[in-house]
Amino acid sequence: MSEEKKENKNVSVFARSELSLESDPLEEIFALNLGDFLSEHLISDELIEKISNTNVDKLESLKKQLKELISIYSIDNTLKILGFSSKEDYIIYNAIAKTIKQMLEIDACHVFLSKENAMGLNTTKNDLLLVGSSLNFNDDIYEAEIGYNYNDGSYVAKAYDEKKAIVIKDCNNDDNFTPVLLLNEDKVKYYLAVPMFNNMDKVGVIVVENYTDKALSEEFIDLLSVTARLFATSMNLEKLTVETDKLINQEDVSVSQLQNNRAELTALIGDLSSEQQWFVEDLAKAVDTKSNFKNNYSHDVADLAREISTAIGLNEKTKDLIYYAALLRNIGKVTLPEELFNKKEKLSKEDWEKLQNHPNVGVSILMSINFLSEVVPYINYHKERWDGKGEPEGLKGMSIPFGARIVAIADAYSAMTSERTYRKALSKEKALEIIKSESGIKWDPDLVEILTELKNK
Repeated sequence: MSEEKKENKNVSVFARSELSLESDPLEEIFALNLGDFLSEHLISDELIEKISNTNVDKLESLKKQLKELISIYSIDNTLKILGFSSKEDYIIYNAIAKTIKQMLEIDACHVFLSKENAMGLNTTKNDLLLVGSSLNFNDDIYEAEIGYNYNDGSYVAKAYDEKKAIVIKDCNNDDNFTPVLLLNEDKVKYYLAVPMFNNMDKVGVIVVENYTDKALSEEFIDLLSVTARLFATSMNLEKLTVETDKLINQEDVSVSQLQNNRAELTALIGDLSSEQQWFVEDLAKAVDTKSNFKNNYSHDVADLAREISTAIGLNEKTKDLIYYAALLRNIGKVTLPEELFNKKEKLSKEDWEKLQNHPNVGVSILMSINFLSEVVPYINYHKERWDGKGEPEGLKGMSIPFGARIVAIADAYSAMTSERTYRKALSKEKALEIIKSESGIKWDPDLVEILTELKNK
């Protein structure tokens, strides 16, 4: 390998735009606009070589680039929420609605899509169609053709049109709120409609409801908003990859057509990457809020995990994966009742079982979010112990994933040095003393040494 190539191999893909085709300024956009960690780690060096080969015919080069992008951002790496052709396919939206209900601890959730995004259900006269609900219907919900028109004055239509969340805190005293009885909305007091949109297009609205006047916290509204944007961007990206695939195979396709699609694809990929990161950040905040931790507790754990990873000399991709695993290590807590974390008295056996099982719940959630699947092992095994007496599988020593060992020790130190409802924060010295006493028992001895060095600087 030449010295130049060796040097470039250690440089971020997005800092290597000088390798691009100099004759095409959009090549630089392609190299710079694919996003950060969640996109970058999917881009291969082979792809960079293809981009930098100035001797390849421009049309064929563009086709190869687009094929690589389509492959990378296939349904294996994005949310598969588009392209349904039958009512049976839309059952996934019922699952989505029920997951949101569980995560936010609300009474009901409904998902509406615009007619053009609801293939297979678009025979109705409504412009916005109900495609999923957390309610359990005795009959086929699609037979009822529940929905709204753009100009009917409904809050769903207004949220969609204005691309702005609408909150009604007392539906009983709101003359403009017209309840849909089939959705039990005659019981609703608190109502929130969040539009699903991104810079390219509007796709639908997510509605959450409470039968009491209990309002959603700011952290949960932020999480719902970024979830809605993530769905919209994923749907638009999925739609564009299908269109681009057809375009590539057209015999009379022009360079300008392919360049235009490439620009749109890279812009959407950049948006998706940003929204994925915001989703992770907001999910972590929601966990901290429910757990009654201080707002930046998960970030403290994640920052320390990154600090340890840096001291070891891990590469950027691995550091990012460990950082996000640390942020989301307690993700299962978003599915547990808030009262569980507010208890000052001794927890029951059932309460403890719910808490102890939370990593498994979190892993199930992450497994359904494909772009986060790589952090699953670090989260699933961060409760293991060096001596093999941990959970969930009793892994021992080096058999525990390295990222999980880093998350575990960062979590332990941060927990000890943070205040809880039942105890005061320990000093740095006392926390390190406890961790050293458990070196080789709970924690990787090498990581104990690195943590000690970092905290004694």
